[in-house]
Amino acid sequence: MSDGFLHESLSGVDWGVATADTVAAPPPPAQERGGHFGQWTDDLRRLLGVTTDTHRMVAGWPLLQPDGPGSWDRQALDRCERALDALLAQGKRPALTLVDRTLPSWQDAGGWLARDTAEHFAAYAAELGRRFGDRVERWITSTDLAGPTLADHVAGMYSPGRGAGRAGLPAVHHILLANGLATQALRATGAAGRIGTTVTLVGGYPATDDPYDRLALERLESWTNRVFLDPLLLGEHMVTEDGLEPVAATGCVRPGDLDVITTAQDLLAVSWHTPFRVTAPENLPRVLPSTKCRSALNEVNRLLVGLGFAIVPFDEVETTAYGWPIIPEGLADAVAGLFDLYGDLLPPLSVVDNGMGDLDLVDGSGHRDDARRRALLRARLSWLAGLVDAGVEVCGYEYWSVLDNLEAKFRYTRLYAMAVPDHELAPRPAMPSDWVRGGAFAAPPTTGPQTGLTLVTPAQGAGTS
Repeated sequence: MSDGFLHESLSGVDWGVATADTVAAPPPPAQERGGHFGQWTDDLRRLLGVTTDTHRMVAGWPLLQPDGPGSWDRQALDRCERALDALLAQGKRPALTLVDRTLPSWQDAGGWLARDTAEHFAAYAAELGRRFGDRVERWITSTDLAGPTLADHVAGMYSPGRGAGRAGLPAVHHILLANGLATQALRATGAAGRIGTTVTLVGGYPATDDPYDRLALERLESWTNRVFLDPLLLGEHMVTEDGLEPVAATGCVRPGDLDVITTAQDLLAVSWHTPFRVTAPENLPRVLPSTKCRSALNEVNRLLVGLGFAIVPFDEVETTAYGWPIIPEGLADAVAGLFDLYGDLLPPLSVVDNGMGDLDLVDGSGHRDDARRRALLRARLSWLAGLVDAGVEVCGYEYWSVLDNLEAKFRYTRLYAMAVPDHELAPRPAMPSDWVRGGAFAAPPTTGPQTGLTLVTPAQGAGTS
């Protein structure tokens, strides 16, 4: 696939950068802001002849309202205003994320389990819309729906003692309610920018050709993608294969809530990290040597097996320093899966929180491998361009700084390394030839039966026993 084709197919995409830097806080020293944005911009210029012109930052709810609802820190508001004006002066289009996992201290005790968090969040969004609605190009209500709900209140992966199992599922409903209320509040202020929220897209491949592994993959996608997107796009909470509605069964849904949750979104931000290799728990001995089965049932899998699936390493796949497998077609396959589920109900997609793992690609001498990194980016964009040509609307693609959220990344790398076991000791596979020759579309396509999308999954071969 030629770079000219890439440029033509992705001509409608807004290319940008994003960071977890909080604009309400005093800015960090310039040397701590990193040169990775410049590297991303240079890679795009070389591959597509385009430059990044959008820049998204976190507004900073805890700093803007430190003392409770209705109160505002004037200096924090002024810092937000100066940051937005500085970007406009540089010819950049500003975008704001309203919340990045952390809530104000006065709201954090109940977190998203408390229904009034959604109402306070909407009031906060409305005030920012009144103040900055003439300058913000794009509003993202939350940087992640799953982290502060499923990971925190259900699984207890963030704050010790907060995991309540299924009793924590009202947090999912309340964060979706907050998004709907905030979207309505922003529009009521006349804010001109597009509005959406972020889902952490999860996709992958069955570990073997056993139908139970395919079912396990569907269960994974239900508990990560559908649990948020079914209410957001269909107006109903996810129903499991057993006919149960886990979120609704907690009694948290009130009349009219789902109408608010389905408030139309101008875009859906898709956060993407890496594909998973998924197996049914009873197939773990088949997928891994017996000596590895115990280590595979790590902290995360002890939670997942109760839902009917487990995550196992890919075989002979190059990894990042985090242990994440490098499979450039994974993002496109996962997006195609979303389109199969929701079709035209999907808003335009903006790929965000992507690119973090590319920067630790180094050559044999330990120096950064620019050619390899650009080949990976080109392959990933080749797959994305094919989806656009097949009818999936992609309106944006952001690079997210590798320096953001380092503590969480390194902590959970230990728990869910999804590539070759002991990956730091494994030999480095050769660069796949299709990264270089025409992108991943060099593989022969197969056509999805419902959508006509190109669904090519060569990664299945690498991950199949």
